Amino acid sequence: MEGLSDKELLQKNIEEFSRLQSYMVLADKDSEVYKAIRVRYIELKVILTASGVNLSKLDVINE
Repeated sequence: MEGLSDKELLQKNIEEFSRLQSYMVLADKDSEVYKAIRVRYIELKVILTASGVNLSKLDVINE
């Protein structure tokens, strides 16, 4: 089985970033769930930014 191409990996990360944000909007900011999701949100934000993705339209949380 071959690995994902760079484009496929980038698409997967963008989709996960969007999905995580939809969960964050629903969760109480003081909850343990929110805090756990936020860790991955920040990781993905760093990965996408380093990959040259402009997050200005995608990032609804803006943390």
